[in-house]
Amino acid sequence: MIVPSAELREKASKLPLLPGVYLYKDANGTIIYVGKAKNLRARVRSYFNEDRLADSKTGTLIAEARDIEFIQVDNEKEALALENNLIKQHKPRFNILLRDDKTYPSIKLTGEQYPRVYVTRRLFKDGSTYFGPYFPGNLAHRLVHFIHRAFKVPSCRVDFSKKHSHPCLQYHIGRCLGPCVEGLTTQEAYANAVKNVRMFLEGRHSELGKGLRLEIAEAAENLEFERAAALRDLLSTVEEMEQRQKMDAVDGEDIDIFAYYAEPPLIAVNLFTLRKGKIVDRREYFFEDQIEFDPQEMISSLIKQIYLNQQYIPRIIHVPIEFEDLEPLEDLLTEKRGRKVEIHSPQRGQKKAMLSLVETNAKHSFDSRFRVLQPSSAAIQEALQETLNLPEKIFRIECFDISHIQGTDKVASMVVWEDGKMKKADYRKFIIRTVVGNNDFASMHEVVTRRYAKLLEEGTKFPSLILIDGGLGQLHAAAEALEAIGVINQPLASIAKREEWIYVLGQESEPIKLDKFSPVLHVVQTIRDEAHRFAVTFHRTRRNASRMTSELESVPGIGKVTLTKLLRHFGSLDKVREAEEQALASVVGPATARKLREYLNKPAHERM
Repeated sequence: MIVPSAELREKASKLPLLPGVYLYKDANGTIIYVGKAKNLRARVRSYFNEDRLADSKTGTLIAEARDIEFIQVDNEKEALALENNLIKQHKPRFNILLRDDKTYPSIKLTGEQYPRVYVTRRLFKDGSTYFGPYFPGNLAHRLVHFIHRAFKVPSCRVDFSKKHSHPCLQYHIGRCLGPCVEGLTTQEAYANAVKNVRMFLEGRHSELGKGLRLEIAEAAENLEFERAAALRDLLSTVEEMEQRQKMDAVDGEDIDIFAYYAEPPLIAVNLFTLRKGKIVDRREYFFEDQIEFDPQEMISSLIKQIYLNQQYIPRIIHVPIEFEDLEPLEDLLTEKRGRKVEIHSPQRGQKKAMLSLVETNAKHSFDSRFRVLQPSSAAIQEALQETLNLPEKIFRIECFDISHIQGTDKVASMVVWEDGKMKKADYRKFIIRTVVGNNDFASMHEVVTRRYAKLLEEGTKFPSLILIDGGLGQLHAAAEALEAIGVINQPLASIAKREEWIYVLGQESEPIKLDKFSPVLHVVQTIRDEAHRFAVTFHRTRRNASRMTSELESVPGIGKVTLTKLLRHFGSLDKVREAEEQALASVVGPATARKLREYLNKPAHERM
C-alpha cells in the first residue's frame, strides 16, 4: 500500500477548516490534481485513509504528489467556480477532462466598418456581438443562410479595406450587398441591413416587422416595386417566425439529460438536449484513460465543465446518479442563469424511461467508438460537417499534396473522397510549371489555381470541401489562389502532419484537435495519406524517368518510346541496371537489349 510522506501529512494537517480549492503538485511543481472542499483540512486528510489509498487512482495520485497548495474562498459555490477555472487552465492529468469538447455553435456579428456574420463555437472579447448558442448545431448555419438571402450581410473572408474591381458570386446571386466594390452599396444602406440582422438575432421580431413595414412604404412611394416585393416577402417570413416563437414558448420544458456506459478505462457519455419538450440535439463525450471509474465524480465534473463554460443553461438537468456537490452546483448554475436550475436523478415514470433511452444510446456510442464498427457514409458526412463546423454535409472532398526533393521534379497530386470512399477515377496528377526552387506555398497556389480555374471554365460543381496536406501556410496559399480566381466561401481546410490538427479557413484561431479514436480524424488522415502516397508515387516515377533519360539517352537506338517502355516495365534505372539481357530483350527487343547491356557493363567513367 502507498505510504504518504510525513511532509505531505503535515501540510494537510495545517490546512484551514474552511471552503476552498486544493492543488496537488508533483516533484516538478506541475499541478496534477485540483479539487474543491467545504472543509479543506478534512477533505485533503481523507486522501490518506487506508481505503482511499487502496484505490488505484488515489494511490497513484498520492504516490506522485510532493506538495499541496490551497486557495481559501468564502463558500462552496465560489470553490466550485474556482475549481472549474483551474482545471480548465492547468488540465491536471488526474482530473476528468472534457477533451475535444465542441460547444454548441453561436452566431458572431463582427464589429467591423462593414460587419459580417459567422458561425463559431468559441467566444472572444474582440468587439464582436455573439448570439446563441443554437440547438441543433445546424440551426446556426440555417439562420446565417437566411441572413445572407434576406438581409444580404455576408460571411465572406474578403478584405474590405482593399479596393476590388468586381464582386464575387454571392453578390450576383443576391446574397451580399457588395461592400467590397465601390458604388454597389452605401454605408447607410449596409448599416440599416446590419441593424435588421441584429434585431432578428435578438428575437425582436415585432420591432423588426415595424421597421420593414416602413421600408416597404418608402420603397412603394419611390416606385421601387421590386425592392418593396422583396421586403414584403421578408416581412411575411419574420411574422411567421414570431408566431412560431409564441407557440413554442408554451410547449414543454428545456431539459438536458446525461447518461453513460462504461467498461473502464473506456467510457461513453451521451447528452440529449430537449427544447420546448422536443429532442433537438444529441452529443457524445468519450474518455479513454479512467484508471478508477467514479460515476459521481465524472457526472459532477461533466456538468461543471460544460455549463460553467457556456452561456446557455437549461432549467432542468437529468443525471443517472446523484453526487456530493449537487446542491451547491444547483445554486451556482441558478446564479449564473439568473433563474432556477434543478438537477434531478429520475427514479420512475416517463423521465426515467427517457433516461434509459439516453443510456441505450450511450451504449451504441461506446460500441461505435471503441469496438471499431464501420460508421455509415451518411454518419461520416454528418460527423465531418459537425466537427469542421461547416454549413452543409460533406459529400465530396478533393485533397492536394506537393512532392519533390529539394525543389527538383516538383509534382502535386489530387485525390478524391466521395460518398464514403476513395474515387480513384477522379484522381489527378500535376507537374509544377511556374515555381522555381523549393516553395511549397507557391506550388500549392499554382495547383489550386489550375484545378479550380478549369472547373469554373467548365461550369463544373465544386467539391464540398477542399483539403490541403499541410499547415496554415499551405492553407492560406490555397485560399489566396481561390480568391484570385473569384472563388469565395468555398469550404477549405488543412491537416498539419506533426500535430494532426485540422485548420478550417476562417476558423484558424480554433484548430480542431481530435483524439486518436475519432472516426473523423481517421477519415481525414486516410484521405491525406492517400494524397501523399499518390504524390510520392508520381514524383518517384518522374524522378526515375528523369534519371533514366539523362543516363540512357546517349545509347544508340534508345529514344523516348524505348525509355517509356523500360520505365513502365522496370520502374527505375537501378532495376534496368540489374536486369539480365534476356529480360531487357523481352521489353525492347534483342538488338537494343544487347546495346543497352554493353553500355551498362562499361565502367561509369566510360559511359559518357
